Amino acid sequence: MSDQPFVLVAPVAGWVLPLAEVPDPVFAAGMAGDGVAIDPTGESLHAPCDGIIALMGGNRHALTVKSPFGDVLLHVGIDTVRLGGAGFVLRVRDGEVVRAGQALLEFDLDLIARSAPSAATPVVLAGQRPARISKRQSGRRVEPGDFLYAVEVAVADAGVIAVPASASQLKPAVRRQFRIPFEHGLHARPAAQVAAALNGLDAEVLLTVRGREANARSVVAMMSLGAGCGEIIVAAATGRQAEAALDALDGPLELRDEAQFEARPLIQAALPVHVPVPGSRLTGLIAARGLAVGLAAPLQDADPPVGPAQGDATEERSRLVTAIDQVKLFLKGLGTSKQGAQRNVLDAHLALLADPQLLHEAEIRLGEGASAGLAWRTALRSAAGALEALQDPRMAERRADLLDIERQVLRALSGLPVNAHAQMPDRAIVLAGELLPSQLLGLDTKRLAGICTAEGGATSHLAILAASMGLPALVAAGPAVRAVAANTPLVLDAEAGFLLVDPPAAELDRIAKLVASRAQANVRDEAAAQQPAITRDGTKIDVYCNLGASEEAAPAVSAGADGCGLLRTEFLFQDRRRAPDEAEQLERYQAIAAALSGRPLTIRTLDAGGDKPISYLVLPHEANPALGLRGLRSSRIHPELLATQLRAIVRVTPAGQCRVLLPMVTDLDDVRAVRAQLTAIAEERGVTVPPLGVMIETPASALLADQLAGECEFISIGSNDLSQYTLAMDRLHPNLAARLDALHPAVLRLIGSAATAGQNRGIEVGICGALASDTEAVPVLIGLGIRELSVVPTLVPRIKGLVRALDSTSCAALAHQALSLANAQEVRALVRDWSGADG
Repeated sequence: MSDQPFVLVAPVAGWVLPLAEVPDPVFAAGMAGDGVAIDPTGESLHAPCDGIIALMGGNRHALTVKSPFGDVLLHVGIDTVRLGGAGFVLRVRDGEVVRAGQALLEFDLDLIARSAPSAATPVVLAGQRPARISKRQSGRRVEPGDFLYAVEVAVADAGVIAVPASASQLKPAVRRQFRIPFEHGLHARPAAQVAAALNGLDAEVLLTVRGREANARSVVAMMSLGAGCGEIIVAAATGRQAEAALDALDGPLELRDEAQFEARPLIQAALPVHVPVPGSRLTGLIAARGLAVGLAAPLQDADPPVGPAQGDATEERSRLVTAIDQVKLFLKGLGTSKQGAQRNVLDAHLALLADPQLLHEAEIRLGEGASAGLAWRTALRSAAGALEALQDPRMAERRADLLDIERQVLRALSGLPVNAHAQMPDRAIVLAGELLPSQLLGLDTKRLAGICTAEGGATSHLAILAASMGLPALVAAGPAVRAVAANTPLVLDAEAGFLLVDPPAAELDRIAKLVASRAQANVRDEAAAQQPAITRDGTKIDVYCNLGASEEAAPAVSAGADGCGLLRTEFLFQDRRRAPDEAEQLERYQAIAAALSGRPLTIRTLDAGGDKPISYLVLPHEANPALGLRGLRSSRIHPELLATQLRAIVRVTPAGQCRVLLPMVTDLDDVRAVRAQLTAIAEERGVTVPPLGVMIETPASALLADQLAGECEFISIGSNDLSQYTLAMDRLHPNLAARLDALHPAVLRLIGSAATAGQNRGIEVGICGALASDTEAVPVLIGLGIRELSVVPTLVPRIKGLVRALDSTSCAALAHQALSLANAQEVRALVRDWSGADG
């Protein structure tokens, strides 16, 4: 049978090396496949051939191009898995069809040279197909697109991309569960150990984790699982030596107890969704605080059909472009009446619609005969899947934006209005599986009272929009939300985090009166928002705002904010390849300072790490990131980033408007180190040293608050982290959200300790976490000695109005009583009783 040659081109500029010279036994010994390596001089990786992208789970340093002649593994650097994705920016999505020469990813070569054993980049033929390399480049410099090597494969096998065997194709003779013990998961070297353990055995083994499958003899397939340290993986073996094969895996992998394995089914059956009975309480995550009473308005908006092709590829492309332009026109028109967060979301959707890669991927599908609708849906679903695969909750929540523009374009293709206008009763509480941003913006806000969704995240665009519109919103309340019948009476408590279904009439009437009373109070509060917040007995409370973007400052001032108690500077550092320089930071800080018109601006230094990863920031792999290099800890191991930020802050004018706030402080060493650096920078510039403050976010800093208060000018308490570290509950864990309450007496005692330390030293103590925006917490906080509340901008008027109704002496008695209670629920009950008696 004749052979058909295929050519691979160089994916990156550099010098070609034989695999034997790569300082890694997996590649040097050919365990991952045959090929060559390139010692790179460039920082952009391109496709060596046409094919389909397969990403390695959440890893960014390596990927596979599935080609007609096999899988081509591209692995940038050696042991770069330890970088945890830092320094790598993906330009493709899982499942995306690419052409030779197309950009796949960018990487920071300097970072790799400093942090990895070698920057050598293997390009290996790793598939299981009967192919061989017939001619290869070696010992010379190449540019992207230059010949790299030729592959010969039998004609009968060419042109077909292999599909891995599924569990249904195997006879499940034996199965066992194993734990992955490798620190960085199942990457190249441990995958090679697993494959080597099966050498010489007559058996086929399929590994399964999180619904993904891989042949245990394929290093690349196992890497593609993206399986991390500690994950449980199922091995299913068939063949004459199936038992021996699984025995052999109990070397590189850790065998789990058989009794545990047999006691739990591998695939959990979907739980039935029960219709909530009257009085049912559905708990969820608070996306936007508030309280509402109304009628259920289930959003019934089925996915638009993709429709058949109405012409050839050229005609279908024209239909698609016309539909995209129609949606752009709609969004631009909608944007003329929006501002702030709502306008930002619409601008983000317009940017997605203009993304050339999305249209390019759709065009590939059109060329394969797909209709305009199918091509667009395929492209958007591929992009959404890639975001979820990044294992970054913040990025995964952006998938809703992709699904939103998918839906709008499909509606336009179907001849429907871009956005459907749902029929809603007055005081509607909209219920949906996942409410998309454009759906919310298209609803009649005069009839809308609140939102509750079965899915979604607390940092999604839906959450941002709801907060900006003053709408109470709960997300992730579970599938039972979908089963609530239309017009069912509801109470949406987005302060305690639950939806009450068809409550007793007396309860419904009580809360309805409370909501009406609040509405009247809101009118009064907004009218007096620019006035100071002073308690009945003369205690002044500064009501500041938390800001996370430049454009939020002016609306916050209009809402009555006395200043900014927390500027989250992460918005400047995320979603980019390199950190912003001093000039860019100064420009942004100065714009915010100007918008605040001389009011205090508290700038928190970069709070990276944990749940706020920065792609180019080199941090080691951590088994528990929440207890690792977070906040100031990460800044201190990257002093150049901190120095640049401090230099920008001291240049903001007028002098004295800015305060510097340090996140995740543990003890005095942290403060003294930054104090020395800040003083030196200010003296170098010939300006006054800005006030320096610390965040109390850990029990350690709270207990040492008396020491910290002696060496700083102010204290700000971060209740979100303080509560999670004090109560040992992950604040991002959906199953613990209802129990993680910062009004727990243990947390309150630490807040009180910090407040007392500040009072004794004569410095201001404030709180900038979510607890400051919690109306039930405000009297307790004032009673503990807190004199600065930094809150969500839209709540500034309400918090100011609440403060004016309080008496600080009475609040002190309330706080003293709260400290003696057993849990947060008792504290909240106490505050409600006290408010009724006091008011």
